[in-house]
Amino acid sequence: MEPLLVSPLFVSTGVVAVAEIGDKTQLLALILAARYRKLLPISLGILVATLANHGLAAWLGALAAGWLGPDTLRWLLGLGFIAMAAWCLVPDKPEAGPAVTAKAGAFVATLVGFFLVEIGDKTQVATVALAARFDDLVLVTIGTTLGMMLVNVPAVLCGHGIARCAPLKLIRFLAAALFALLGLMTLLRLDFGLLAT
Repeated sequence: MEPLLVSPLFVSTGVVAVAEIGDKTQLLALILAARYRKLLPISLGILVATLANHGLAAWLGALAAGWLGPDTLRWLLGLGFIAMAAWCLVPDKPEAGPAVTAKAGAFVATLVGFFLVEIGDKTQVATVALAARFDDLVLVTIGTTLGMMLVNVPAVLCGHGIARCAPLKLIRFLAAALFALLGLMTLLRLDFGLLAT
């Protein structure tokens, strides 16, 4: 039985939750909350979109892990995590997200918006890397989805108030530090045999 702090579920949840704060999908959640003011349909839209998007991303990560040799995978993941650290330091700009017809309800607008905006986003890229690192498609998908929900549902609940009180610069720094730590641990093999290789 692996320790909780290094389990794919715990690491995936924590890394994505911290990386998601101030991310463009969180900003999209704030915009959708202000527009529709419907917690349940927006939250369900986020859940379904994230499960679909991160499920595909985790599948690609697990597939890549099967194709690459252990040393190549270690170097790609280590450098990838360090690149993610640098990416976290760059603030996202608010955007309305993809155009969704005015007739679309809160659930459909959220589902389509979140799925499309998440493509190529740092949390999606992190999901690919985490799935390759842990070789556990299910726990990584559940963890990254849980991380997204932990950050975005309160954003939907609190509306724009959360954007004013969260120290986004500090959060971006913490997310960068987490990714850098994962990268260094991977490159230097400092996981003490606890993480999957």
